[in-house]
Amino acid sequence: MRDFPLTAPLPFSFFRWFRGYSAGYLLRDLIAGVTVAAVYVPQAMAYAILAGMPPITGLYTAFVATIVAAVFGSSRFLNTGPVAMTCLLSASVLYGLRLEPQTEEWVSYMALLA
Repeated sequence: MRDFPLTAPLPFSFFRWFRGYSAGYLLRDLIAGVTVAAVYVPQAMAYAILAGMPPITGLYTAFVATIVAAVFGSSRFLNTGPVAMTCLLSASVLYGLRLEPQTEEWVSYMALLA
């Protein structure tokens, strides 16, 4: 029979990994963050354009998804943010409804699909 932990799990995953975080990792993590951002920012904007959304929404998607995954995610290797296939499929649904891209109605329906 399995023993149950005596303490409740922490609600935010970063508390678990932050305890064992070493200051020696900071420089490497900063370099990795800048490298990923150099690719991720234009990619997120391009995916927003593919979905018929204003490019700034791609930046919101990239930023918010990354923060939420860092706070609540359980894996260091989790990949979050916009994906090309999802952008194309979502846009094709709205094109099928004969909506105009980058209009208020388009953005509302796209948010509903998300």
